[in-house]
Amino acid sequence: MKKLIIIIVLLACAIPNYAGDKSRKGTTGADQLLVPVGARGIATGEAFLSNITGLEAIYYNPAGFAHTNGSEAMFSYMSYVADINVSYFAIGTNLGDLGSFAFSVKTFDIGDIPVTTFDAPDGNGDLYSPGFLTAGLTYSKIITDRVSVGVNAKVISESILDVSAVGFAVDFGVQYRFSNNLSLGAAVKNIGTNMVYSGSNLQFRTGIPGTVPGSRTGMFEVVAEPFQIPSYFELAIGYKYDFNEQNMLQIASTFRNNNVLEDQMKFGLEYGFNQMFFVRAGYDLLLENTNQNTFGFTAGAGINYQMSEGINFVLDYAFREVKEFPTANHIFTVKLGIE
Repeated sequence: MKKLIIIIVLLACAIPNYAGDKSRKGTTGADQLLVPVGARGIATGEAFLSNITGLEAIYYNPAGFAHTNGSEAMFSYMSYVADINVSYFAIGTNLGDLGSFAFSVKTFDIGDIPVTTFDAPDGNGDLYSPGFLTAGLTYSKIITDRVSVGVNAKVISESILDVSAVGFAVDFGVQYRFSNNLSLGAAVKNIGTNMVYSGSNLQFRTGIPGTVPGSRTGMFEVVAEPFQIPSYFELAIGYKYDFNEQNMLQIASTFRNNNVLEDQMKFGLEYGFNQMFFVRAGYDLLLENTNQNTFGFTAGAGINYQMSEGINFVLDYAFREVKEFPTANHIFTVKLGIE
């Protein structure tokens, strides 16, 4: 227990100068890092930080991936906002005493956008599609029968035409299980380098003042401003109550300390029947300016089906309310586990 307290204190001290500063809204980039993945995690309001396991734990708390048995593959698809679609793929395995290893990649399909220029502000007939990608390598390990830790190292890439920015970041997480029912978790997310856009599309040719028009030109390049990535610290608690052998209920709450936004509280619950059918719900609440939160109520359901000895199939769905858009988020996740 003392070791866990030390770990959590160290995690909490890692970003004290960046947390909860709402005056810095809009000063960070790479907000793709804040888009969650996995229907189960989203349906439970992103609150299952202390008790989440499997490949979905890579995004929420990499320490949870240590509790994976055998190997697992996962694909998740989300219809986000403004016709943007988010795809997530992950694969990982447990190598016993060596720990658990995984690879994950998240991509955004933003669609085609007309190319506009100074001479053609309404479009010149060409189209482009921005590219946003986050790829990560995860390592997690069970330290004792109660404590597991994990780290996720990732590369962040954004590109628009011939302009791009690349950054690197890491996530750290820990889970502590007081018993089979009560758990505590903490994570520090997106601690990494600043990013800056560069590329040929930031260069343009223009006439030199004081010369005959068209006689001499010069090449100039716009110097983009570096930007930070959105880091945050989370602390969570979860509890599982078994009514009997067939019925169980899990509840959880997570406090998020943001670096450029108001702090958040997340709540989630999951009811399971016979370890096969699940119903979930959650809510995301801003602690200040509560009416300005873009996302709110979440819900979902899932099926965990044992196909044969050692092969497990999971199908999950989640719904997330989007207050500023006419359509909600819909998330579908498929997982295949082999023990």
